[in-house]
Amino acid sequence: MAGSNPATQREGSRGVLMHATPVRGLIGATQSPLFQGRFGRMFRALPPASFGKTEKDNEANLVALANAMKGDEENSEDGPDGEESGIPALYTYLGQFIDHDLTFDPSSSLQKQNDPNALTDFRSPAFDLDSVYGRGPDDQPYMYGPNKELLTGNRPLTGGHPTVVDLPRASNGRAIIGDPRNDENTLVSQLQGLFLRFHNRALQEVGGSFEKAQQFVRFHYQYVVLNDFLPRIVQPAVLDALKDDGRYDKDKLEFYHFRNDPFMPVEFSAAAYRFGHSMVRPGYRLNDSGAGPTSIFPGLTGFGPVADGNAMDWGRFIDVDKRNNDGTDADKKKRLQFAYRMDTSIVEPLANLPPNTAGTGPISLAERNLKRGWRLGLPNGQTVARAMGVDVLKKIMIGKAEDGGDPNAKLITDVNPIFKDNCPLWTYILAEAAEYRVKVKIPVKEDVKITTPKLGPVGGRIVAEVFLGLMFADHGSYLSQDRNWHPASGTNYTLKDFVNYALGN
Repeated sequence: MAGSNPATQREGSRGVLMHATPVRGLIGATQSPLFQGRFGRMFRALPPASFGKTEKDNEANLVALANAMKGDEENSEDGPDGEESGIPALYTYLGQFIDHDLTFDPSSSLQKQNDPNALTDFRSPAFDLDSVYGRGPDDQPYMYGPNKELLTGNRPLTGGHPTVVDLPRASNGRAIIGDPRNDENTLVSQLQGLFLRFHNRALQEVGGSFEKAQQFVRFHYQYVVLNDFLPRIVQPAVLDALKDDGRYDKDKLEFYHFRNDPFMPVEFSAAAYRFGHSMVRPGYRLNDSGAGPTSIFPGLTGFGPVADGNAMDWGRFIDVDKRNNDGTDADKKKRLQFAYRMDTSIVEPLANLPPNTAGTGPISLAERNLKRGWRLGLPNGQTVARAMGVDVLKKIMIGKAEDGGDPNAKLITDVNPIFKDNCPLWTYILAEAAEYRVKVKIPVKEDVKITTPKLGPVGGRIVAEVFLGLMFADHGSYLSQDRNWHPASGTNYTLKDFVNYALGN
């Protein structure tokens, strides 16, 4: 039984803020926006990992590992790329969007992360799209029109789909949306705009109340999350173990439990769900304009009006139409771009982020992730694997998961012997994904199959159990209301169908 294992003890009062009312969003009823949930642990009994005798040693060793995880300086090119995963690039940013929907922690910083029980999750831990709807038309009427449609901007975005406009913005350029983080880069900003459009079309076509349209949007979003996004990133065997007769079953959850209200596990938020950082490309070709793909930094940074000419041609990010994977130069420029593979290599632009507003702090995303996990007291990856009863990786490789191997890859113990059987959880989960590869057929005109990494028995199980646990805990979710529900178009509904509906196709 899972409950008899100390590594899977149920979350107690330290990990959950006890209230008489459910977490906002869990039953679809408006609750106080001042409600504050809490972060907690899935594996409370496991010791925190240490990577040195002193704080200075820990930091120095983690910086060395972060530097080893830095990929070669490179530019994105048109045409097939050996680091591509076969997962359309938009799924990287759907993952970012999901994270913003589930978590909101405006008070966190590296200096305040020693105790996860002190972190406050101001977002409801549910797939309820409060990052889109905010606190609703009664509490935030400035986000809505007279018929409870979500306001969009009025400035057309040129270069891509002809009807796409920028987000609604204040005079200072900041987006007027439910979560400001959904404007932090050009790609997630335009994905946020798609959700606004999806709601507004549903409001016109579904009929009935705002609440009925909102449920329509949430159900389709939740269906994509569980039946399209999860299978794209998690090993099939991991997901199958969570099903009974082909359907997800809450009784199959072994490691994510709570007594009253759901909590956000730090093993998820600070490690497992940061897999997407390895899937970011150095740059993206947004549309026909420009000499080549635009670098993610500084070219696609956000928190301001989307640059003229930066509208996304959605067919370059998701298979809304079938395109050639290779061929003429023109075909290459218009081709569907794929996310990079999950592995222990982070593209160079993410290793050279700007300092924070104070002009200080680590500039490497890998360094930030590793230090955050250590300061939060996360156990190492091998300890978590043993607690879960799964095979422990025999070796941890730092490098790219390209076919044929990475000639520059090295063992983590070559970085420092301190990491022997003592790999930071985030790095372990990425290394595990690189080992557990699946052959997939990519959605292009040619018959092309590639072998791509997916989250394995540690990382995949943590992500899938948290997703399912939150969905089952939400009494307003489709999984709780009708486990057999599916979109009217059929059970094969995916992100491309969601995008097409929002675009009016």
